[in-house]
Amino acid sequence: MASRYQRLRRRVLTPSTSQTSLAKRGFYVKSPEARERLETVGEMFLIGYAHAAEANSADEAVANLEQMPRDYRGFAYEGAGMGFAMRDGLPLGGTDHVAEFLRGRGSEHIYMVYVGVGWALARLPRFRWAKVTAAVPDPLLRWLVLDGYGFHQAYFKTEKYVHKQYREPGFPWPADGPRWYSDHAIDQGIGRAMWFIGGTDPDRVADMIDAFPESRRADLYSGTGLAATYAGAVDEGELITLRRRAGKYLPQLAQASAFAATARVETGLVTAHTELATRILCDATPEQATQISHESRPVPPVDLDLPAFELWRRRISAGLVLLQGAK
Repeated sequence: MASRYQRLRRRVLTPSTSQTSLAKRGFYVKSPEARERLETVGEMFLIGYAHAAEANSADEAVANLEQMPRDYRGFAYEGAGMGFAMRDGLPLGGTDHVAEFLRGRGSEHIYMVYVGVGWALARLPRFRWAKVTAAVPDPLLRWLVLDGYGFHQAYFKTEKYVHKQYREPGFPWPADGPRWYSDHAIDQGIGRAMWFIGGTDPDRVADMIDAFPESRRADLYSGTGLAATYAGAVDEGELITLRRRAGKYLPQLAQASAFAATARVETGLVTAHTELATRILCDATPEQATQISHESRPVPPVDLDLPAFELWRRRISAGLVLLQGAK
């Protein structure tokens, strides 16, 4: 049973679930079913965050996370990643919470945990970032931190980051670069958030993306493809519409769909929607998409002129094209 101090820490650190209400955020509501799905995603994220805020250890948090509904468990792990990162980054919050989480069961959800750390960066002062990011040193996956940062900014500062298309000048992380790629990783997170902002309506989301400069659309469609596959709330016809609207950015849409499928396959959280989305967006099964993702992974994952993460993404796109050509 949680101590009074643990309960207080949870209450102080954890945002209200009202923050995920589509009405409060001003997001489009396509249908009651889509609204329920998206708001439940937000609720599960915050419950995962609360478990991390309250727990005395990573194992204690995991015991609670593993009780979360299977379809939403990944979002709970993402929230826990943010919660542990906040504890690492705040004064008197302790140290090594994220690192401990990733040494245990959190490693199976490493993609989601890295994204959750990005949420924390958006809430912490920049002079605390080094303390938090020390726990996520993977040179390949660290760009997912900026995906999480971009999602947070678009979700909570929608007018600025989506409607006014703001881009932060000279983004300071990662310090060893390549700095130019930070904007691309952040845009992938913004595109993922736009799936929520547009209420999972593919035409509405595509209209928002197409209003951006052409140089940003590939990353925005990529983020949308990941959310459409992992979060869902669309049927086959809507996925076909999204595929059509992506146009020349279909390779990026498909790559991110494959990446979302990989995150679900590796954690045993594949759903019927995962299978539907990868069939429409990737012309592959979740298992085939995951195999391509694994085979495309750069080894060693070294950032040169082209970051290893971007090389990975491009190899996945090319692998999906080859798979389709072999059919």
